[in-house]
Amino acid sequence: MIQLTVNGVSHSLDVDPSTPLLYALREDLNLHGAKFGCGLGQCGACTVLVAGKPTFSCLMPVSAVGKRPVRTIESLGTAGQPGPLQQAFIEQQAAQCGYCIAGMVMRAQALLESSPHPTDAEIRKHMEPNLCRCGTHMRILAAIRAVGAVGASPAGTGKPATETVR
Repeated sequence: MIQLTVNGVSHSLDVDPSTPLLYALREDLNLHGAKFGCGLGQCGACTVLVAGKPTFSCLMPVSAVGKRPVRTIESLGTAGQPGPLQQAFIEQQAAQCGYCIAGMVMRAQALLESSPHPTDAEIRKHMEPNLCRCGTHMRILAAIRAVGAVGASPAGTGKPATETVR
């Protein structure tokens, strides 16, 4: 049995310890936000947060998670009540096909939690490992800038930024 805490809920899973976290999330916990893209950790479609750090879930075996909490896109909001970052992605029309978006949002969420008002250079560097094959990178960056500009934290504090965001 593997113990995982996902989105604040503890789960006991009867899976092989070498099972990729992505498969456990999708197949055993019915959390379908993270996607299988390349299986090589090169696209980021499977990005989730493990102990607050963006992680390619296709590469991480469930046994490597240990007691660290896992967060998926499902922890940020719902279709009816999206979280601040999800809402910014919607407003900026950052999704074309939508395949990469959950991974993009989770990577961006990690950045905003560690640096609520990132510079453009910080955003670009942090988001670099995730790819959007549709080419909506500029809209994705705009969505992240929008949330950083108002200082929206996971709780949505709404504090104003101290720098000008273009």
